[in-house]
Amino acid sequence: MKWLSLLLIMLASPVLAQSASPGVGQPKVDQLLELLRDPEIQTWLSQRPNTTTLSKDQASSVAIWETATRGRIDAAISAIPRIPVEVAASSQRVRQDALSRGYAPVLPMMFAVMLVGIAAETWFKRRRTNDGLLDQFLPVGVFSAAMAIVFFTFPWPPLGRVVMAAYLAAFVVYRIASTAADLVGMDRQLRVRVRLFVAVATFAVASAAAGKGLGVDLAVRDAISYLFSVFLLAMAVECAGRLANKRPAVRAAICLAIVAIWLLWCVDLPGLFWLGVYAFILPAILRSVGAATNAAGLGEDSPLRKVLLVRGARAVVALIAVGWLAFVWHVDTNSLAHQNPEVAAFLSGALKSVVVLLLADLVWHLAGTAIEQRIKAPQAAGEDAPAHAAAATRLHTLLPIFRNVIAVVVFVVAALTVLAELGVEIGPLIAGAGIFGVALGFGSQTLVKDVISGVFYMLDDAFRVGEYIQAKSYKGTVEGFSLRSVRLRHHRGPVFTVPFGELGAVENMSRDWSVDKFRISVAYSTDIEKARKLTKKIGAILQADPEFGPLFIEPLKMKGVEEFGDYGIVLSFGMTLRPGQTTTIRRKAYALIREAFTENDIEFATPSVQVGGDERQAAAAVSTVTRLQQAKAAATET
Repeated sequence: MKWLSLLLIMLASPVLAQSASPGVGQPKVDQLLELLRDPEIQTWLSQRPNTTTLSKDQASSVAIWETATRGRIDAAISAIPRIPVEVAASSQRVRQDALSRGYAPVLPMMFAVMLVGIAAETWFKRRRTNDGLLDQFLPVGVFSAAMAIVFFTFPWPPLGRVVMAAYLAAFVVYRIASTAADLVGMDRQLRVRVRLFVAVATFAVASAAAGKGLGVDLAVRDAISYLFSVFLLAMAVECAGRLANKRPAVRAAICLAIVAIWLLWCVDLPGLFWLGVYAFILPAILRSVGAATNAAGLGEDSPLRKVLLVRGARAVVALIAVGWLAFVWHVDTNSLAHQNPEVAAFLSGALKSVVVLLLADLVWHLAGTAIEQRIKAPQAAGEDAPAHAAAATRLHTLLPIFRNVIAVVVFVVAALTVLAELGVEIGPLIAGAGIFGVALGFGSQTLVKDVISGVFYMLDDAFRVGEYIQAKSYKGTVEGFSLRSVRLRHHRGPVFTVPFGELGAVENMSRDWSVDKFRISVAYSTDIEKARKLTKKIGAILQADPEFGPLFIEPLKMKGVEEFGDYGIVLSFGMTLRPGQTTTIRRKAYALIREAFTENDIEFATPSVQVGGDERQAAAAVSTVTRLQQAKAAATET
């Protein structure tokens, strides 16, 4: 910078004057050189503390910055009258350089290059019919590529090449920003102001870059930049004052904040300046990027892809902003980050932390969207509907648990990484968390057992909501489950809330199919073949029933004679059903069997006792009873 050069010249001038004075003789100089060659003198000089470094370290950084900034501003203000002269001289140098090498002036050459880009863009637009988000930026890309090819193909004059590169790049940036403003959906007046602001800003940056390449004095370049910045400040304040959806106090605060950001740029604090700019425009840019991605219809067929595109686009914008801020701090050698290693480490950690948080946000939203998409997936119809419904029930139970686990893991990992990048010692935190986890584990063994058992019950698909199960002494229909227990409704009404750790082996009576068997006793005179045919007809009737027919897998059949009982023949019956209505169908089958057997003279076995004997047995029985009565009477008298 200019102030640094002037300072070095001022410091070096006394030394130069002293060296130019003829008062020092050659013998004294030879004696000094001889002393400097002495090893003892060299050792003493090497061990002597560097007073210059100490004095620089002890100097106030704020004072140095204040002096430099004041000198820069004073020089820029003083150079304002010289702007026309410097601009005219630079233009003349560029013109003479082009004409001396046989080229036209720079302005016609630059317009010719732009015309080539416009022609290529027009040709490309005529062959594109889509109106997607990518198709809005592709013409600008073709325009830029065509100009780049022409620019790098021809050997332009040195000074003209500098000017053309600066202003062509500025025009490309303006085209990109203008296209983005069209996609955001601003109203017409705001869009015009944004375009004008971007045009002036890019022209100012291009002028500063071209002026540096042309050798324009630094003070003059600063003066031009200050004048452009005042115009941009006025535009920004005027635009903020037109915000109709803000209260007057809010509009005034926004205007003051804009002025404060401009002052940060004026006093050469680029890092803080860009932080202020990001605070204003970055949230709006991120919202606009998300809205533009949604409006473009990208990823409509897949919610996961849509989240990836929207969040990914926002993350790319944020990463570009962070990268630019890191570049600014790296280039600005006068910043506090370069003067203080601790501040430099903190800023580096903060920038890395932003990247970590962006990645954590992207991972969490991708995982959350994938889980929500899986939970809300439509169930299949047809024969596989029950299986899909069962799987959906299990997923509805497990996926929210997994989502919470993923959220905790992402949060903890991101938090620890951010703390580590900011210079916080996370070793004690991890050790303390480990001790706390061990203590919590010992104190909540039952809870942990219940939770883990529940997860494995769900993974094993041991039961589902609506199924009838029995575990130990508990049985009933599963009404629901939580993280640690299952709720069973007994068929008589009571509700059991059983921890998963207490379930043990589970008997599921509602899974896939069930075989129901029962026995009926008939008289010994029954025609077995006739009973079998009647049973087959009853099975056909049950299958034809619109209520019970869909529940049959195999119809009601008579298996045959099971055994000969005390009072009749025991017949065995069986049927294979879908679970859930076994008892109801059995009752219906009982009624139909009784009705059919009765109509066809098939008697059911009836328990009967046949009592018989001769006269001698009767007399003996009477004699025995008489003796017992007499013995009882004698015992009573005694």
